[in-house]
Amino acid sequence: MRIISGQYKGRRITAPKKLPIRPTTDMAKESLFNILNNQYYFHEISVLDLFSGSGNISYEFASRGTEQITAVDANYGCIKFINETAESFEMNISTIKSDVFKFLEKTQQKHTIIFADPPYDFSTEDFAKIPQLVFQNDLLDDDGLLVVEHSKHTDLSAIKNYSHSKSYGGNMFSFFQ
Repeated sequence: MRIISGQYKGRRITAPKKLPIRPTTDMAKESLFNILNNQYYFHEISVLDLFSGSGNISYEFASRGTEQITAVDANYGCIKFINETAESFEMNISTIKSDVFKFLEKTQQKHTIIFADPPYDFSTEDFAKIPQLVFQNDLLDDDGLLVVEHSKHTDLSAIKNYSHSKSYGGNMFSFFQ
């Protein structure tokens, strides 16, 4: 994977093969950040990266100037890799090793953008828990956005607070406001 834009543009990051990850493709990531770039000044926002895996999305935000980034993943290896990579690039990324659903139930911190990239084989009910907990616990800023990445075979349009979706190859981003 590589960083698309910003201070670390073009830098390649290679995650250990043993990590249970499926990084967002460069094409999908570039398209997502083009959308977000039209709505936000990255240096003014806070980001919560759920199911952060390799940290791919967190690095992209950090490269573009976001200083308040929290990455949450249940896998110790993923958290360790994000910490090591963030330190080597001098990126300000806080990590939390936790089950995402338990974290969302307990946290009270608001964010401008919450990005979630859960396993593609989640049930629709599990996908629906993410926006449910985010909105129930009021975790988004007033102008905030929840973005959930999923397979194009998963339809999240019936979930409360759904706004729209964008498809990029086999990847899809559903937006909730």
